[in-house]
Amino acid sequence: MSRKIELLAPGGDVEAIKAAIVAGANAVYCGLDTFNARNRAANLSFDELCGILRLAHQYDCEVFLTINVVILEQELPALFKLLNQLVNTSLDGIIVQDLGLFNLVKKHFPTLDIHASTQLTTHNEGQIHFLSKIGASRVNLSRELNLGEITSLTALAHQHHMLTEVFVHGSLCIAFSGQCYSSSVSVGNSGNRGRCSQACRDEYEETAAGNKYPLNLKDNSAYFDLPELVEAKVDSLKIEGRIKGAHYVYTVVDSWRKQINQFVDTGKLLDDDSNLYKVFNRDFTNSFLKGNLTKGMFIDNPRDNSVNHAVEQKNAISVVQIQEVRQNLRADKNELGATLEQKIQFLNINKMPLTLTFLGQEGLPFTIKANVEAVSNQPEQDSQFNEFVITSDSSLQCSDKSALDPAALEKRFRSFNDSDYAIQDYDFSQLSEGLSIPFKELTALKNRLAFLLNDSVEVIAPVELPVLAQADKIDEQPKLSLLISDEKDAHLCDITEADIYFKLPESFKKGCNKFIELLQRNPRFIPWFPAVLIGKDYLEAVRILEQVKPQRIVTNNTGVAYKAFEMNIDWIAGPFLNTTNSYALMTMQEELNCSGAFISNEINRMQMRNIKRPAGFKLLYSIYHPILMMTSRQCFFQQTVGCNKPSIEDGCMLKCEKATTITNVKGISFAVDKQKGGYPSIYNDEQFLNVDVIKDFSSLFDEFFIDLTDIGSGSKAKLDKVQLVEHFELLLSGEADAISQLNTMVELSTNAQYQQGL
Repeated sequence: MSRKIELLAPGGDVEAIKAAIVAGANAVYCGLDTFNARNRAANLSFDELCGILRLAHQYDCEVFLTINVVILEQELPALFKLLNQLVNTSLDGIIVQDLGLFNLVKKHFPTLDIHASTQLTTHNEGQIHFLSKIGASRVNLSRELNLGEITSLTALAHQHHMLTEVFVHGSLCIAFSGQCYSSSVSVGNSGNRGRCSQACRDEYEETAAGNKYPLNLKDNSAYFDLPELVEAKVDSLKIEGRIKGAHYVYTVVDSWRKQINQFVDTGKLLDDDSNLYKVFNRDFTNSFLKGNLTKGMFIDNPRDNSVNHAVEQKNAISVVQIQEVRQNLRADKNELGATLEQKIQFLNINKMPLTLTFLGQEGLPFTIKANVEAVSNQPEQDSQFNEFVITSDSSLQCSDKSALDPAALEKRFRSFNDSDYAIQDYDFSQLSEGLSIPFKELTALKNRLAFLLNDSVEVIAPVELPVLAQADKIDEQPKLSLLISDEKDAHLCDITEADIYFKLPESFKKGCNKFIELLQRNPRFIPWFPAVLIGKDYLEAVRILEQVKPQRIVTNNTGVAYKAFEMNIDWIAGPFLNTTNSYALMTMQEELNCSGAFISNEINRMQMRNIKRPAGFKLLYSIYHPILMMTSRQCFFQQTVGCNKPSIEDGCMLKCEKATTITNVKGISFAVDKQKGGYPSIYNDEQFLNVDVIKDFSSLFDEFFIDLTDIGSGSKAKLDKVQLVEHFELLLSGEADAISQLNTMVELSTNAQYQQGL
C-alpha cells in the first residue's frame, strides 16, 4: 500500500507532544494558552510552540495549531497579532472553527494552511463544497458518521483537493460537535470557547431505566476498523486527548503506530489491544463508525474503567485477587512510563544559542557573523554549529555621526533574541571605532540575516488589522420575525406582517412531497433549515430547494447555504452557525453571497456592541426561544425511560415523538424532547426571553426573532401564540406594558447568556 496514512496525535503540553513524537505520530495538534478549545489542557506558550516545531520537524512530524473556538470582536486585534507571528513560523496548519478566520487568513495570511475543525459539524456533501469555497485544505468529519458516509464525503473532498480526518480513538461527545450548549447554559462555560464542563458526564437522579449517568458514552476506538478506514481513503486518523497526559498519549499512539505498520507491511491486523485498556478509558465502542447505535454505547460510569476491565479479564473475585490485578496494572503502567521517560529524556525544545560577531575596518565592508548551536536530541551526537556570514555592499567610513558603536548595534539586533534564538554573546572585538555605513544598508543587512536565520524563507512583514466601517441598517425600525413548525399555526399570517419562518425537520421520508406542497400552499412561509442534515436527509432538503425555489431561506446548515448560493437563493445564516464577529459575516457575504445572519445568543451586550455589519447585510437576533442544550444522533430514551428497540432504526427519526425529563443530583431538571423527523434533543427548563436587547441594540439589529414552535416546551403549558405575537409587536413599538405582560405569560425564563456572555 503506497498511500500515506497520517496518524495525528494530541498534544496538551510539551511532554505529551514529545511522547507522541517518539511513539511514531506523523503529526500532532496542540494549542496555545489562548484561542483553543481545550482550556483545561496545559497548552503551550509561543516560545514552546516554536521549540516544538523545531523538534517535531527533526522527526518528520507535522504540527497543527488549534484556533478552534469562536472569536469575539474585541479579540480580533490580539488574534491578528498572533497570525502575524504564526505566518513566520514553520507551522504546518491551523485548525479553525470560526468562519471569520477563513476571511482573515485568505486575505492577509494566505501561506497559512486552514483545517476545518470538528466544531464545524461537517456531515454532508454541501458542507464539503462550502468549506472548499471558503479556503479549507482539510476537514475533520463529524465523529457521528458511519463508514459509508465517511467514504462518500472523503471522495468528494479529494475531488476538491481537500484531505479528511476521522477521530479513531478517545472520548466521545454524545452531542453533535459545535451544536452543544449544555455547558454554556448550565454553568456559563461554553464548549464553543473551549470551556466545556462535560455536563453530559454529570450524575442524574436514577432514571426509569435504572441509570445514573444516562448521557455518558463509552470511549471511541476504531483499532480493529483500520482496513475499512483505509478502504474509505481517509487521510488522517486522529486521536482525541489534549487534556490527557504524556503516558496516555504515548501508549495510545504507540499502539496505533504498531497497528498501522502491521497492516501496511502484512495486510493483517494485530489482535491485541490490551495496552489501550491500561490507560484512561470508559470502555470502548465503534458503534458510530459501524452505524449501529445500540444501548451498548453507554456506560453508567464516567470514570476510568482500566481497573474494572483488568479485573474482568482476570475474572478476579476475591479481595486478594483484585488487589493483585491492581498491582499488576500499576506495574505495567510504571513500566510503560519508564520506557517513555527513557525515550524523551534527551529531547529538548530550548532556544538555539546565537552568537553575533561584528567585524569591520575603515575602507572595508561591514561584516556580521552569526553562529548558531543546533543542540542534538540524540545523546551520542554532539551539537552542530552553523555559521552565517553577511557583508555590506559599501565600505565603512569614519564618521562622528551614527557610528556603529556596541550599544547601538545591540539595540538594533536584539530582536533576534526571539522565540527561536537566545543571544549568548555580542562580539565587537574586531570592529574598529568611529565607523559608519548608511542606515538603509544596515537595515538591509539585518533583513538578510533574518532571512538566513529563518531557514532562507523571506520574513513576512506584519499586517495591520483593517478598520471596518459600520454600514447602514436596511430598515431604521427593527422588525419582528417568528418561527413555526406546524401548518396549524398558519393563521398567524393573518394577524402580523412579520416574516414567518417554517422549521423543517432533520429527517425526511425519501421522495415524500409533504413539505414541498406545504411550502407551495403557504407562500409566506420562509423555509428554516436545521443544523444537522445527513445523507438522504440532506438530499431531500436540497430537493425542497429545487422544487419550491423560495426567494429566501434561513439555514443553520452550511451545506444548504452552499446550495442556496449555487441557486442564487437569498440566504440568512441561522443562530446555530455560532456567528460572533464581523469577519464571520464578511466570509459568508463575500464568498457565498449571504444576505444576513443571526448573531449568537451566547454572547453578551459588551461582546456584540462593536460588531460591524457589511453593506446591504441584515443582522438578526433571537429574543424568545426554547434553550437548546444538545442534539444527538444517539437516543436519549434508551437510558432514561427505556426503549424496547435494541438499536436506533431508520424509522425512529420519522416516527418517534417521546418526551421526558431528567434531573441532575443538584436538582436541576432538563426537558428531553424528540419530535417526529427530529434528532433527540435536550432543552433547558427555562425559555430564553431577552427584552433588554431591544433597548440596547435596536440601532444594530434589523430583526428580532421569536420561536413559536412547541419544540422543547416539555411539560410546560402551551402559550397563546396570538397573544405572544401581539405583546412582542407592542414591545418593538415601545409599549412599556408589553414587558410585564410577557413576563407574566412566560413564567420560566432567563436571559443569563446575554448577561454572562462567552
